[in-house]
Amino acid sequence: MDAFETYQTPLSSRYASKEMAHLFSPAKRFSTWRELWLNLAIAEKELGLPIPDEAIEQMRNNLQLTPEQFEIAAAEEKKRRHDVMAHVHTFGKVAPAAAGIIHLGATSCYVTDNADLIFLREGLTILIKSLSILISRLSAFAAEYKDLPTLGFTHFQPAQLTTVGKRATLWIQELLWDLRNLKRAREDLGFRGVKGTTGTQASFLTLFDGDHDKVEELDRRVTKLSGFEYAYPVTSQTYSRKIDADVLAPLASLGATAHKIATDIRLLANLKEIEEPFESTQIGSSAMAYKRNPMRSERVCSLARHLMVLQQNALMTSSVQWFERTLDDSANRRITLPEAFLTADIVLSTLQNISEGLVVYPKVIARRINQELPFMATENIIMAIVKKGGDRQEAHEKIRVLSHEAGYQVKQLGLENDLLDRVRADPYFEPIKGELDALLDPASFIGRAPQQVESFLKDWVEPALKDEELQKAIAASQKVELNV
Repeated sequence: MDAFETYQTPLSSRYASKEMAHLFSPAKRFSTWRELWLNLAIAEKELGLPIPDEAIEQMRNNLQLTPEQFEIAAAEEKKRRHDVMAHVHTFGKVAPAAAGIIHLGATSCYVTDNADLIFLREGLTILIKSLSILISRLSAFAAEYKDLPTLGFTHFQPAQLTTVGKRATLWIQELLWDLRNLKRAREDLGFRGVKGTTGTQASFLTLFDGDHDKVEELDRRVTKLSGFEYAYPVTSQTYSRKIDADVLAPLASLGATAHKIATDIRLLANLKEIEEPFESTQIGSSAMAYKRNPMRSERVCSLARHLMVLQQNALMTSSVQWFERTLDDSANRRITLPEAFLTADIVLSTLQNISEGLVVYPKVIARRINQELPFMATENIIMAIVKKGGDRQEAHEKIRVLSHEAGYQVKQLGLENDLLDRVRADPYFEPIKGELDALLDPASFIGRAPQQVESFLKDWVEPALKDEELQKAIAASQKVELNV
């Protein structure tokens, strides 16, 4: 019952994937600290410090914490008021041969900051894979409906026709930019490395008796052992918190894309043209049994707004880091960084679930087209009359009058648009009556939309998803089943 009597963040307890939730878990955090301490000890030993092989072996064999070790660490932190030293002590309990050399020469940020950079990079990798799967799903949807005419909207007012597939490419294009931005952020990430208390490496220079070359090699070696190509050339006690803002920027931008997509789907659901998945046992409203609320898209919008504002937190934290560091970033970052990645993860998985079950209603779409298309086709009708020898101004006046009469039927009487019937009944248009159906064929109003979809998928989507990492993710992907 204890779990139900204390607050739990719904990000991890209700929505997030197990993979992302684990990445920011205490188990992952503290085992990563131990890996960093191991890498430091290995590099220090390689460069001549007297670290026994037994110490290295005991550290390597105890990288994962047991429940008992978590309890020891919690008790130590309560006593010492210092989480890193509590875990140094706990690690030394299970690796006694290393107890005297764990954290040798390092400051707390050696493990806390380097671990955060590892988590940021791994988190970006998870998001990149999830985003590629979403793009793949929506691309299949766009290809399937590339030819289906639908009424376009500008200002949410009826406009020229497009196709269902072409509209989806507008979503995909923004997601491709998000994919580019996430990959750039991951590629830009460096390692804090081995820099010491204020970033001067003074403690390590002392350990190596003033040998600058060995200190530089230690930094390079630990960076390599930790899986990074480079370390930031200069740091203070921490890596610059501007890095956090730079990483959260593409996540916030992804939130804007997701919000736009989900909003479009919500509006289309209101029009009854396209709906998100709705299970046979799902309840839309506790009072109105008939309702099919777009709750998944609403969830995306809700969480996307949260995601968009989190970068502001990182920017404010970056702006107030005094000199070599202050500690007013710590509690803030413990919340902001995990929440940003968990939220982005949930937004993507929910959008994937939506994309895998979108329901299209072609007859509803056709009916709405038929209500508006006669008005849009008036210029075509005028031009057809002119080609038969008619006067343009006279044809324009005829169409204007008939259009207003049909508009009255629609707006004042709530009836269907009967403009085409009025045109057929008017002797003036006798010369083109046989052409009217062709003039009003929706397919003749969609321009190059189908061809644009085809070329976009071939020239832009396929190249963006072609690398092996993304292809493996897409091939291994399964349908998303939402917990709630």
